[in-house]
Amino acid sequence: MKLTFLGTSAGKPTTERNVSALGLEFDQDNKWYLFDCGEATQHQIMRSSLRVGKLGTIFITHLHGDHYYGLLGLLSSKKLDKAFNPLTIYGPKGIRTFIGCAFADLSFEHLGYHLKIIEYEAGETFIFDRFTVKVLPLVHSVESVAFYIKENNTSNRLNEAKLRAEGLEPSPLYGELKRGKSIVFQGKKLEPEAFMLDPVQGRSLIIAGDNSRPSVLGNYLDNLDLLVHECTYTQGIYDHLPEKVLHTTAKDLGEAAEEKGVKNLIATHINPRYSKNSKLGIEMIYNEIREGYSGRLFIANDFDVYMVGKDRVVRKV
Repeated sequence: MKLTFLGTSAGKPTTERNVSALGLEFDQDNKWYLFDCGEATQHQIMRSSLRVGKLGTIFITHLHGDHYYGLLGLLSSKKLDKAFNPLTIYGPKGIRTFIGCAFADLSFEHLGYHLKIIEYEAGETFIFDRFTVKVLPLVHSVESVAFYIKENNTSNRLNEAKLRAEGLEPSPLYGELKRGKSIVFQGKKLEPEAFMLDPVQGRSLIIAGDNSRPSVLGNYLDNLDLLVHECTYTQGIYDHLPEKVLHTTAKDLGEAAEEKGVKNLIATHINPRYSKNSKLGIEMIYNEIREGYSGRLFIANDFDVYMVGKDRVVRKV
């Protein structure tokens, strides 16, 4: 499982960071999935290893511009690139109207490819070839959600060592056992149940939109393999804001992840005041999260790539 961060800034782009967008790829899949699509996401894609022609699905967490204003340019460029594979967008209520106003024709026939728009409700679950997605409500100034992604379990794995101990080397008979059929080898009947390994549990991750209370994710955080969550402020800065906004602080994020045993945490959606050229360095975010969280921790930058191994360990590539 591979994550490519295309935008990691909160609210507006900076010289270091573009606004929110994240690409997700699964092992041995011929397509990829985009989570949020802030302004200029198509430019970010061109600078990455991802290709619009293999984009299959877009998920939008909420209708704030830094999370979806890049959709129109991306949809138009897809046509100009002659990438005519179908595309599905999952978004909150209002996403269809937004796109329809821009393209005028709600059938979208002039795009040259099939565009399907699904306006989700919090609590819904969607099933894909390799995983399921559940839509979880968050706490923000507009309706905002997180996507809980659970990879399918791997179940039809043969115990090849045990079969070789019987004298049976890899052959079409292995396929018969995988399909649940008994076989006869050297006069002995072999039942499939006796030669199957235990299922391997699929990996789990949450990709969250804007949210002021990470703890609202509740039991979905329990032993989660990876949480990708906004971290807009450090607590001290937030406490002194003249006008409070519904975003997460590094302190709250670290404590929530630690309490639920989240294995890996990637913080994103960083306020522009934290930068290389500012007195407020990005290490302030990291250090405050680390005060409350003992798991593997990363602060995402644009074009960072992370792999989630079968061992549930996240590694930066």
